This record gives sequence, C-alpha cells and structure tokens, in this order.
Amino acid sequence: MLLGLNLQINLVIYSLIGGFITGILFDIYRGIRGLNSIKILTIIEDVLFCILIALLVFTFLLYTNYAFLTPYVYIFIIIAILLYFRFISEYFYASEMVISRLFYKLIRIFIKNMWYPLKIIAYKVTDKRK
Repeated sequence: MLLGLNLQINLVIYSLIGGFITGILFDIYRGIRGLNSIKILTIIEDVLFCILIALLVFTFLLYTNYAFLTPYVYIFIIIAILLYFRFISEYFYASEMVISRLFYKLIRIFIKNMWYPLKIIAYKVTDKRK
C-alpha cells in the first residue's frame, strides 16, 4: 500500500516527536530513580519504565499517525532519541535537578513553617510549671 507524501511527512515528524518524548521521559525517570543500591529493584524499575514508554509511544503513534509501525518509524524514533541525548539531555537534566532541588526546598520550608505553630501549642499544653 502506497502512502501519500503528506502522510509520509507526518510519519517522520511524529516519529521524531515520539523519540524526543521518550528522551524527555527517560531524563525524568533518571532524576526520580537516582542512585539505587539494590540491583534487583533497579532492574524491576527499568523493566517497568520500558513497558510504560512502549505503551506511551505506541499510544502517541496510534493517535497521530494511525500506528503505522514501519521500520522507518523505528529508525526515526531511534534517530530522535540519539539527537536528544547528544544535544539536549545534559541541559534538560541539569535544569530538572535545579527545579527538583528548589521544589524540595520549598516543601521543606513549608512543612517547617506549618510544624512550628503545632510545636508551640504542644509545648504550651504539656507545660508542667502551671
């Protein structure tokens, strides 16, 4: 079955977008996973991540190009992943780490500020000098 030129261009573009999405999700996963010392847990997480990525990319391709899964689609997904890791991944991962540290710090400050009045109330209630 021959595909029209417009459909072929869409296949290439959406395959490249699917590869970039895969790269971004891998960087997010790498930031969440961190350094894990339990090897079996790391293996299980990696397998589950691969299954999730396969489902997401297939769903993306199903909605965008009717799931034409030709060898060219896989080739362009791999090319996009390689381009992402070569040129973008380092900057995205660094910015992700900065944002996550800032988010962690904000949550920690919020919890400390919420916990402080409760500590004061607890000390007032349990004060035995009355």
